[in-house]
Amino acid sequence: MTQKIGLLGKKLGMTQVFAEDGEAIPVTVIQAGPNVVVGIRTQERDGYSALVLGFEEKPVRLANKPELGNAKATNGKPSRFVRELRLPADEVAKYQVGQTLNPKDVFTDNAAVDVEGWSKGKGYQGVIKRHHMAGMTRAHGTHEYFRHGGSIGCRLTPQRVHKGKRMAGQMGNYKVSIQNLQLFRILADDGCILVRGSVPGASNEYVVVTMAATRTAYKRKGQGKEEVRSKNPLKASKKAAAGRG
Repeated sequence: MTQKIGLLGKKLGMTQVFAEDGEAIPVTVIQAGPNVVVGIRTQERDGYSALVLGFEEKPVRLANKPELGNAKATNGKPSRFVRELRLPADEVAKYQVGQTLNPKDVFTDNAAVDVEGWSKGKGYQGVIKRHHMAGMTRAHGTHEYFRHGGSIGCRLTPQRVHKGKRMAGQMGNYKVSIQNLQLFRILADDGCILVRGSVPGASNEYVVVTMAATRTAYKRKGQGKEEVRSKNPLKASKKAAAGRG
């Protein structure tokens, strides 16, 4: 299991910002602060080490007894969104219950982050929308089978429907993790971060943003590499004609 520090947040929506070179960049705005440390898991007591974070205050009248007990321990209010982040024991020792964390305390600009959230639920859908099947031909001899899934098995062999067969069913509402996104900018005064591109879920849905598991810095594919010029004069002339030479 990847053990990386991160924050809980809420997806506010998407917008665009301009980089220093004038490039228009689509970004997702995530409210990622403040987070409150509502608990600490230790190897001696719990069998593993982790940091328990809470995000967004919850009215006391809506909290149950365990949530009220956690709030009393932190001298604060209950949290709506609570998650554990597995971390090494020496990393967990740096934090205390009741401590407040903001994006500036955890992230840096241009860092690579992983975002975990729940995808938009589409309800019960057919094979055309769910699996992008082509459907039947719309000819004169076709009746009531335009959007059907077709055959799903054989009576003789294997006498059953294979597991994982693409059929109609629940679409969306899955836990999705998008890796190696660019944390484009931190808005410290607003407690928000701007993540390049889209992240799972609808607006006002909760997400978990952690440092990337597979890299330490964000790097775009193909950026910073000079294009290798072709030695073929025919290809070179076509590039020159297109204005790319």
